[in-house]
Amino acid sequence: MLKVGIVGLPNVGKSTLFKVLTKSPVDINNYPFCTIQPNVGIVPIKDKRLNQLSKLSNSQKTIEAVIEFVDIAGLVKGANQGEGLGNQFLANIREVDLICHVVRFFNSENIKHVEETTDPLRDIDIINTELILADLETVEKRELKLKKTARSQDQEAEEALNGIKKIKETLNQNQPAVKAKLNQEQEKLLKDLGLITKKPFIYCFNINESNNHKLLSQKNHPIHKEPHLIINTKLEEELMNLSQAEARELNLKSSLHILPQQAYKILGLITFFTTGEKESRAWTVKEGSTAPEAGEAVHSDFKEKFIKAEVINYEQFVKVQSYKKAKEKGLLRTEGKEYIVKDGDIIIFKI
Repeated sequence: MLKVGIVGLPNVGKSTLFKVLTKSPVDINNYPFCTIQPNVGIVPIKDKRLNQLSKLSNSQKTIEAVIEFVDIAGLVKGANQGEGLGNQFLANIREVDLICHVVRFFNSENIKHVEETTDPLRDIDIINTELILADLETVEKRELKLKKTARSQDQEAEEALNGIKKIKETLNQNQPAVKAKLNQEQEKLLKDLGLITKKPFIYCFNINESNNHKLLSQKNHPIHKEPHLIINTKLEEELMNLSQAEARELNLKSSLHILPQQAYKILGLITFFTTGEKESRAWTVKEGSTAPEAGEAVHSDFKEKFIKAEVINYEQFVKVQSYKKAKEKGLLRTEGKEYIVKDGDIIIFKI
């Protein structure tokens, strides 16, 4: 299951974003560290294709793909040294696939800013620096162990140590570990480090209805080239309490669907489907996955026991509206172990 960690300074709107995404009540009191244990929520990914397939197959159940969101408590300066219970929160970040960094762009007399003023670039720098320092600590610990092993002429340890030096040099330049130029062998040997700054990320610029922060209009600023979305979490919270008809009447639209879409894009994920009378279901796999690898998403045995797959694209299936007609028209293809699954494929696995 895809796991996204929501991070940021205290009182920037992280917990409100989590609340509206998951429709879960969470503590969003106006003081730092109101989130001590991370809130975890499962969010279904809305896909019109799945609903259409369910109707065509007259499915008893419709099961959407899901994302797990983790609301990680606010980080502050010194988090890597344990400030604000920082070490505990940094450990939670290491477990996610993608980091959603919520950045405050709004001013408010009612919601205190932990740094007293609203300055998005400063806030981004604080969080990034803390994550870099946390990774530096992890790297230095591994370096000590590898130096001992490398003394015994262990070639793998020596290669890993060379990789560590590259990462350490990058981090000391206040750059994320992902910028370190490791070779394939070094990447393999150091994969288990679980470095936070090697994870993909997306910025969430949290605004309000009267937001006019100058940074938003500075489209040439480098921050706008980073993966990001702009959202008004307060508005999204208000929309939770309105019916669809009321929202239309007020001409209010939610932007929440953008985050899961962006997460899929950044992580290089695609969706394939299985459909029948029992259930229609969406499945998530990495782009470039083979049919057996996709089968493993359905059941752990499917990869090893895979024989073949019967495949039809979503658009073709909708046109003919059933497997029976798809077979009659020769649209249901038989594919083997080398087949690369495409987004929107409907698959029947044969094991």
